[in-house]
Formats: sequence, structure tokens, C-alpha cells
Amino acid sequence: MIIRIDELSDVPIYMQLRNQIVMGISSGELKSGEQLPTVRNLALEMGINTMTVSKAYQLLKTEGYIMTDRKNGARIRTEIKKEASVSDANKTELKRIVSEAYISGVTKQELFDLIELYWGGEQ
Repeated sequence: MIIRIDELSDVPIYMQLRNQIVMGISSGELKSGEQLPTVRNLALEMGINTMTVSKAYQLLKTEGYIMTDRKNGARIRTEIKKEASVSDANKTELKRIVSEAYISGVTKQELFDLIELYWGGEQ
């Protein structure tokens, strides 16, 4: 999986890293049980601080997407807990996206079509 960081983005780098790993899991690009690069290796490869990668991995672990241990490093969880609900933070982000789309003249159908396109991480 190729991870791209936008250094000009307002989104912190650790969150961009977290988001791209979540999207990789959703799309199937990252498989259940797959080994992730070590914190040090990913930081060197991307040219970012190890603490940034560590923060992203810790967040992913807390959210239940990955598991970590000293011997095997970080891996995609074999079973990710399905909560069947949208977090408050994601509801806020979705509201922002819908609001911007509405102001920009995007129709409901166009937005629904995008959801259909991205559902399950196909794109």
C-alpha cells in the first residue's frame, strides 16, 4: 500500500496516516493479519518523525484496527469489532462534507453516487 502525506493539509500527519491505513483496510488493500512496517521503518521511508507514526499506530490500536506487540510489531486485526454506528466525530465530519457539497451545488443524487462508489472502500 502506498501512503501519501499532504504536508500542506490542515489535517495532522498522524491523522492522515491513520486515515489512509483505515481506507486500506476498507478497500482490502491491507489484509487481515497483515504486518505493518515498523514505526522506525515507516518514519524513515516517509521522512517523518517516529513519534508521528507511533501516535498513528496507537490511535489505530485504540480504535481496534490493529494489534501490536513487541515481538511481532503491528498487524491488521483479524477481527475488527463491528459497532454498526457512526461516531460523533464522524457525524460531525459528514455534516461538514454534506454542508460543503450543498453550498457547492452538488445534488443529493451526486452525493449518494459518491457514497455508493466509496462504500466498502472500492475506490
